[in-house]
Amino acid sequence: MGLGACGLTSADGAGGSGSKAATATSAKDFGGMDALVAAAKKEGKSNAIALPRDWANYGQIIETFEKKYGIKVEVENPDASSQDEINAAASRKGQDRSPDVIDVGRAFAISAAGQNLLAPYRFSAFDQIPKAQKDAQARWYNDFGGYVSIGCDATRVKKCPKTFADLLDPQYKGKVALTGNPTKSGSAFGAVYAAALANHGSFDDIGPGLDFFTRLNKAGNFNPVESTPATIQKGETPISIDWDYLNAGYADKFRAKGVDWKVRVPTVGVYAEYYSQAIVKWAPHPAARLWQEFLYSPEGQNLWLKGHARPVLMPAMQKAGTLDTTIAAKLPQAPGGTTAFPTENQLSTAKQAVVQGWGRVVSG
Repeated sequence: MGLGACGLTSADGAGGSGSKAATATSAKDFGGMDALVAAAKKEGKSNAIALPRDWANYGQIIETFEKKYGIKVEVENPDASSQDEINAAASRKGQDRSPDVIDVGRAFAISAAGQNLLAPYRFSAFDQIPKAQKDAQARWYNDFGGYVSIGCDATRVKKCPKTFADLLDPQYKGKVALTGNPTKSGSAFGAVYAAALANHGSFDDIGPGLDFFTRLNKAGNFNPVESTPATIQKGETPISIDWDYLNAGYADKFRAKGVDWKVRVPTVGVYAEYYSQAIVKWAPHPAARLWQEFLYSPEGQNLWLKGHARPVLMPAMQKAGTLDTTIAAKLPQAPGGTTAFPTENQLSTAKQAVVQGWGRVVSG
């Protein structure tokens, strides 16, 4: 989810706030938070890409940021995928439309760092993020996450599935959808990884996940329509594999519209992942750095929590007493036990396997 303003040229000219931001690796480089805020306010505008308002409460997050700092956020293509964000960052270098910031699936953030697209930045709370949840060079850092879940319209589906194995039942013919192509979409990629874990795969072997979707497609149960809130409401995608915080948000949203949206995190094939924030390497705008400071403040983290997502600083905020415990109590039920996450190398290998193998899955 990209954030940009006025391309690559500072309104202050060479040596101005934009020029300083191009090399700033922390608020200290601006002379402190007050100086960073002043520089960002002077810009007054930011261009965003791939920020759906109903995705983890981004609508309220944007509104709060705009009101707090007087910076207008204009959103382009809110339903774009993680790969679309990376493509925009890579192809728009030197253009006014170049995104400043991306918010992508972790596998895609690792890929973007490998392509030398990201700039290091250490916001005030950077050291509170667990080591495994951020890049050592501060080029990307996890922000919020959740579990792969199965959403189901109980008004259209007689018996909602609870497991990946259930999805192969003939009663779900043409009903099971993803949120996009897993070679481009972080949530769809997570669904393939979860399916792998549910079918004797591992973080080192996502192949069984591809095999599962091949079987699902051959059985006629896989629905190639990209699942969105609109397709769910129309009944086009009555079963959707997605992050639990999105499915939970849909349940709240659709209730008043007569859609009984049930959410289940499978107990077999448990896969959790965070999305990651990053600043595009050639984005000199102070607003990009201020955006990170805001998102990783207690205010920003609690706004993600309000969207049913688990913010990366949740443990630290619990300890500090800054977590909104009332909202936290409403999170979707998580599986018991300790949640494990794939390493950078495992994610990169899995992503490459999906890129190479997904065409064979859907071609049959």
